[in-house]
Amino acid sequence: MKSVTEEVTQWVDCYTQKLLDHAYYLLSDRTEAEDMVQEVFLTALSCFDSFEGKSNPLTWLKGILHHKVADYYKKKYKAQHVSFDYFFDEDGSWKNNQNLEEWAEEEPDLVALLDNTYFHDTLEDCLEKLPPKWKILIKMCYLEAKKYSEICQDIYISQTNYWKTLQRSRLQLRECLEINWFKE
Repeated sequence: MKSVTEEVTQWVDCYTQKLLDHAYYLLSDRTEAEDMVQEVFLTALSCFDSFEGKSNPLTWLKGILHHKVADYYKKKYKAQHVSFDYFFDEDGSWKNNQNLEEWAEEEPDLVALLDNTYFHDTLEDCLEKLPPKWKILIKMCYLEAKKYSEICQDIYISQTNYWKTLQRSRLQLRECLEINWFKE
């Protein structure tokens, strides 16, 4: 019968490359991925007793990896918190309109674009092409100017889901507008 150390050493030989590839996919940084895989094997060694052998060891190791990556992003997000208190009040509204006025002076073409009915029609068409849940989120966020906490509560989604869906929606809207408005 193999010892715990021998078993984990065998896993290192068999699964390092697969875990490294997956970690790199999740982190997009080779050094961070290598460090993460090392942490996975250290955790596997220290928690070996919890491995029941009901699944493939790679499945168990990937589960550990996913937890490590989640912790990594939580720490990174908390460490890079940016404050917008200078620009916005507690309700998420501009503290003063000076920023908007400066933007209007610097980008007169964009301000005129906002008054263009053809642009609004194109924007509405692009909004209609979004998946229904995405469209609802965009409209609540930008057209109804609701706070994200209200939106999450109203449509029963997590904050993470909110931000990810909002990001994907904006990217799809941007692509649609580039194709249907700006390239024409």
